[in-house]
Amino acid sequence: MSTNTLDAATLRAELDGSLVLPGDSGWDDARQAWQLAVDQRPDAVVVAATTADVIATVNAARAAGLRVAAQSTGHNAAPLGPLAGTVLLRTTGLTDISVDPTAATVRVGAGALWGDVTAAVAPHGLAGLAGTAADVGVVGYTLGGGLSWLGRAHGLAANHVVSADVVTADGVLRHVDATSEPELFWALRGGGGSFAVVTALELGLVRVPELHGGTLFFPLGRAAEVLEAWRQWTALVPPEVTSLGRLLRFPPVLEIPEPVRGQSFAVVEVVSLLGQTATDHLLAPLRDLGPVMDTVHPTTPVELETIHMDPPGPAPAVGDGFLLTDLTAEALDTFLSVAGPDADFPLLSTELRHLGGALAPDASTGGAVNGFEARYALFSAALTPDEQTVKATHVVLDRLRDALRPWTAPVSYLNFAERRGGAPFADDAALDRLRRVKDRYDAADVIRGNHPVEPHSR
Repeated sequence: MSTNTLDAATLRAELDGSLVLPGDSGWDDARQAWQLAVDQRPDAVVVAATTADVIATVNAARAAGLRVAAQSTGHNAAPLGPLAGTVLLRTTGLTDISVDPTAATVRVGAGALWGDVTAAVAPHGLAGLAGTAADVGVVGYTLGGGLSWLGRAHGLAANHVVSADVVTADGVLRHVDATSEPELFWALRGGGGSFAVVTALELGLVRVPELHGGTLFFPLGRAAEVLEAWRQWTALVPPEVTSLGRLLRFPPVLEIPEPVRGQSFAVVEVVSLLGQTATDHLLAPLRDLGPVMDTVHPTTPVELETIHMDPPGPAPAVGDGFLLTDLTAEALDTFLSVAGPDADFPLLSTELRHLGGALAPDASTGGAVNGFEARYALFSAALTPDEQTVKATHVVLDRLRDALRPWTAPVSYLNFAERRGGAPFADDAALDRLRRVKDRYDAADVIRGNHPVEPHSR
């Protein structure tokens, strides 16, 4: 479809934000996702400034026979595809943050970033279940589940949603919680963005009186020794400790901090909710291996954002991930045969995250995704400045997935799946329930998510 079917003049007049069409000044900036390797080509872009803008956009798109894809930062944009026949609704202007320290909740607009929320709640001794990167949008991350540094102790971010304000495909603004629109509330918590355009979320916060976090760096050549020790260590740590084992190959570019620029490492990143003595005791077996750098120290929720060394802004990158039912010694050997120091493996980062604890199945209650039938999550990514490196990276990602297929879980985690496919939901019954929610609120499939749930009519 083309923008000729959209009543652009009427929509533009209704907006407090802006409507950008192909050929307009600022078109390329408006359509650009955080992942610079993704070439989004919607029929139009609306940059919303108010909830009323969201309602007007949904109504105008539906009347024109177009679909709507809501997006804040565009971190997991690739599965959306090229967006033909779609209005891209950027929620970046909806950035309100309101903290209730007594109730330990925060209300955030759909354009709010985790870094801003963390900074707002930390002075009250509180933390949200933020991801590793400060510039990730709160809403998209939470709708997909939300794996946090505090996840093994407190579960998925999606299960801490108290309420949501959404605009459904009929253009109606609805307040959704456990008693109002309960089925839609269930679907939004881990089911992704296919059901409505979220304009705001109210999230429960957790109290963090004491935190320790940081990274143990080892030469990449010691990856087998370090990751085997970490693998055995994860079987012993309590839920108050969340960690990952990671292989890093830093390119020699100025954006990388000088101490690690151009070098390669096997690392263990760890966050502990325990006290200093207990944390030091737990870390002793890993520290006995002799890391070349040890940055684990008493820290704050704001500082947690720096541990994972995520890029500080948009990047030309491609990644993908999946869940592992277990990480046996054989599985780790297989992993290292593909991604280890002796392999031809050009990707910048490949990590294995320890799950379990409050991330175990049904350890939490309420949402479409409550936990994972998996003990580890894998994610791997590379910088991809051109189409050739994108294709080459996908080949390497597929090789890693194929090698680990005997240990791959039957379900996936939406936020780590950067390509279409897989089975993100626990079973056929859960998917059928999600499709019934889609039938009820969006039978015409107007609202487009990056990991779509289609109505039964499709």
